[in-house]
Amino acid sequence: MLKSLIKQNDFIYSKIRLIKTIGISLWFVNFIFQSIFRRQSKLKFNVNFTSTISATNIEYNNDITTLSSFAISGSCYFQALNGIKIGKNFLFAPGIKLISANHNTVDHNKSVKEKPIIIGNNVWIGANAVILPGVELGNYCVVGAGSVVTKSFKEDNLVIAGNPAKVIKNIRRLKNEKS
Repeated sequence: MLKSLIKQNDFIYSKIRLIKTIGISLWFVNFIFQSIFRRQSKLKFNVNFTSTISATNIEYNNDITTLSSFAISGSCYFQALNGIKIGKNFLFAPGIKLISANHNTVDHNKSVKEKPIIIGNNVWIGANAVILPGVELGNYCVVGAGSVVTKSFKEDNLVIAGNPAKVIKNIRRLKNEKS
């Protein structure tokens, strides 16, 4: 009984925290589209009404940064047929595309089995960036706006950008910065 009451309070607290972060009006519009118009209604989190998530095979953390990015960043496309695994504090801008599967070249109705997209902790993806199937990004990485990431960058603390994306620089983190 006590555990379920605590769980309910955590759920309510996380909803209130999200509303404080993104604003009641955006939360309400997203809620209307998900609950009444049934757009993205299978999702268990508030998603921007202009974004599309085509499969619910997404593993994510319930942290406020990730949840507010889903709610705020519009025109995003998450195709998770092969899965998408997202670390803590995932920050992303509008218009990003995470595409975890390609079409079969012979039968376009079938998808090609690939590894899932894996995104580390504290990753920031700029506007209109595209992450393609099987890509793995390390912790504390920044993907520049408009980049097309076709291969994995497993090293931590990188800034990557371009088409195709390449390492622009390595970021040194301060020692007193918390993980």
